[in-house]
Amino acid sequence: MKLCGKWPIGVCSWSLQNDLRLLGELRKNTGIDRVQLALNPQINSVGSDYIEKFKKAGWNFSATMIGFPQENYSTLETIRNTGGIVPDDCWEQNKKLALDGIQLTALLGVKYLGFHFGFIDNANVRLAERAKDLADAARKKGVVLMMETGQETAQTLAEFLEKQNHPALAVNLDPANMILYGKGNPVEAVGLLGKWIKHVHIKDAVSSPVKNTWGREVAWGSGEICYETFLDALKKNGFDGTLSIEREVGESQMSDVVAAVSKLSKRL
Repeated sequence: MKLCGKWPIGVCSWSLQNDLRLLGELRKNTGIDRVQLALNPQINSVGSDYIEKFKKAGWNFSATMIGFPQENYSTLETIRNTGGIVPDDCWEQNKKLALDGIQLTALLGVKYLGFHFGFIDNANVRLAERAKDLADAARKKGVVLMMETGQETAQTLAEFLEKQNHPALAVNLDPANMILYGKGNPVEAVGLLGKWIKHVHIKDAVSSPVKNTWGREVAWGSGEICYETFLDALKKNGFDGTLSIEREVGESQMSDVVAAVSKLSKRL
C-alpha cells in the first residue's frame, strides 16, 4: 500500500481508460494497490468479466463510480441541462443504472459509490426525492452514495445534505471540479463539507478567464490548488479515506498519475 501520511493513495480506473494492463503497469511502477472502479463497462456489457478481472488482479477497491449516458460535458450549459439525476426525461433509465451500480457495489463488498447528482438546487423537490429514493435503496444494501462536488458551491451542497440528513449520503470531494465549474475555493469547501467527506479526488485545474466557460484540468501540482494547504485542511477536519488520483485529459496521463503518486507519497 502506498500512503500519503496516513491516507492510502489510489487511482480512478478511468484515468487510464479502465485498462488493466495500464493499471498494472502503474501498480508495478508506484506500488499503489487501490482503485476507484468505474462500473459502466460491467453494467453496459451483459456477461462481462470486467469486474472479475480486477478482482483476480488483486486490486483493492476504495469506491466505485457510475456515469449517466445522457450527460453532455461540451459546455457548462449542456452539462447543467443533462447532468446527473436531474433531467426528468432520463430519470427512469438513470434510476435503473444507479440501482444496478448499488447492487454491484454491494456484491463487491465496497462501501462507497460515487456519481454526479447534477446541478443542485435546494428548491428542486423532485431532485431531493430522487436522492432520498436512491439513498434508501443504498442503505438497504450497506452502500453509501457519494455526491461529487463541483457543480454547485460547497455551501449549497452542505445545505442539501443537512436537509436530507441521510446516513447513506456523503461527499466525494473533487477540488479541481470546483475550479473548473467556478464554484469556489476547495480549501474552504473542506471546512464546510468536512463531516460528509469520505473520499477525495486528487485532481488540479486552472479557472477560465471568461465567465460561464470551462476551466482547464492540469496535472496535480501545476494548477490553482495549493495542495499542501488542501491536504492540511483534510487532516485538520479528520478525513480518513482514500486519496484517489483522477486525470481525465491530457496526452501524458500515465506520467501525470505517476508524478502525483510521487508528490503525495513524499508527504509525511
